[in-house]
Amino acid sequence: MSTTDNATGASGAHPRFVEALRGLGLDDLPDRIRRFPDQTRTAAEAAAAIGCELSQICKSLIFAADGVPVLVLMDGSSRVDVELVRQALGAEKVTRAKADVVRETTGYAIGGVPPFGHANPTRVLADRSLLGHSVVWAAAGTPYTVFPMAPEELVAHAGGTLVDVREADGTGQ
Repeated sequence: MSTTDNATGASGAHPRFVEALRGLGLDDLPDRIRRFPDQTRTAAEAAAAIGCELSQICKSLIFAADGVPVLVLMDGSSRVDVELVRQALGAEKVTRAKADVVRETTGYAIGGVPPFGHANPTRVLADRSLLGHSVVWAAAGTPYTVFPMAPEELVAHAGGTLVDVREADGTGQ
């Protein structure tokens, strides 16, 4: 994918995401989207490109809870504890979703999944660790684009439920 990929709008964000922003009344947000020449698929790559702390990255991760996709929003320096996700959802089994399920559910590829603006409505859990910053950065629908937002606002637009699903050691992923 080149930096002039025709699947993106003027902001560099995925067109579905830009349309979702309009639907949410966030017409000014495309002006704050940052596009990078190199991929920012991982939280570490995104933090390095932006120049922020790893924990200021909001990862959008899809899991399958009893076969039903669920989105978990997690700070970039932490790992999701699937047992805590299972408990929060009252599910019998929670696993990491495969790439095809992520794309089918969200409409985006892994590494570019935004916290909202998905192809299909999905239950959203947001880890409280995101609230430790005044601004977090999340993918804007491509592995090259990110946007800043106050975490409370991000969770609200995602329709997220605040939970504690971070692994006890809090590092990795």
